[in-house]
Amino acid sequence: MTAKYRQVRDEILSWIHSSRLQPGSRLPSEHEIAEQFEVSRQTVRQALGELMRDGWLNRIQGKGTFVTEPVVRTTSHDKTVGVITTYISDYIFPQIVQGIEARLREEGYRLLLASTDNDPDKERECLEMMLSQSPAALIVEPTRSGERSRNLNYFLTIENRQIPYLMINASYEEMDSPCLRMDDERGGFLATEHLIELGHRRIAGFFKTDDMQGVRRMRGFVAAHRKHHIPLQPSLIFTYTTEDKHSAPLEQARRLIAAARSERATGWVLYNDELAVTLLQAVREAGLRVPEELSMVGFDDSFLATATEVKLTTMSHPKHALGTAAAELILQMLEGRGHVDEKIHAPELICRESTAPPLLLRNEPQE
Repeated sequence: MTAKYRQVRDEILSWIHSSRLQPGSRLPSEHEIAEQFEVSRQTVRQALGELMRDGWLNRIQGKGTFVTEPVVRTTSHDKTVGVITTYISDYIFPQIVQGIEARLREEGYRLLLASTDNDPDKERECLEMMLSQSPAALIVEPTRSGERSRNLNYFLTIENRQIPYLMINASYEEMDSPCLRMDDERGGFLATEHLIELGHRRIAGFFKTDDMQGVRRMRGFVAAHRKHHIPLQPSLIFTYTTEDKHSAPLEQARRLIAAARSERATGWVLYNDELAVTLLQAVREAGLRVPEELSMVGFDDSFLATATEVKLTTMSHPKHALGTAAAELILQMLEGRGHVDEKIHAPELICRESTAPPLLLRNEPQE
């Protein structure tokens, strides 16, 4: 269990990092802080003493305790770049991080890594940790970018401290942040158009919508239907969030498979390869054949796309190259070589075994 003075210290430090307490502002009195946290004044003194020792606070005799100007840490941190991603050790993220690390290492920089598990509270903790370390720059994959950021004040603090930062894969809509991402809307469009061109007319889409990647891929799904004048079926568009990603899509897939054949989709567009492999479980359980009875398109061309008995048709994602490009943009920002806005990579369709014309279904009698 964390000592009480540490809890008080960490909370006051979060006020500083989130700009709730501005440089030069006066802290409440020891008595007021003690009442707020329901601790003794000695506990408050211990917390404030540690913050003063670390350079975050300054006591002026007869006036009170004040927040100091942002502390520039030792030169050992001048060549550190902080990297915050939603995940680190699985799916496509290791390759992205490897790309970042390899390029920055060439220039003598080291990485400070953290992950959020797509949890805004963990993102706050990661941002606080990074701000405590005063890195030279930050590369951040936003958490739940499809929602309004709960940690906007931390990003404003980063900007106020003039720390160069770049967002990857997505950015928060309410922020005008430098960003490197995929053209997810184009990817969703191409995946859907591929099925349409094969002859599919009832196409289901599964999209994770608390991230902008999923929102944009769904927009592309809708746009492809409209371009080809195919009516959208509301019952064939499924959305889910981080909390229910392990259960809701599987339940939705099983319900879809159980529908009458005349109402069943012959093609599925999936948020990513990870979801496609998960839903293959439901397809196997139902005894359906891919692609003879069901075509499936993933996204990201991850290692999972070729790890199953059915090799997935999917949309490309540069992964390692995206990481390298992110590092290059951060170096450009650190060296003052021009302004960075938004850079978008175009995905390409990679055709494998999981898609085919729905010929067998069209030749079978309808139920």
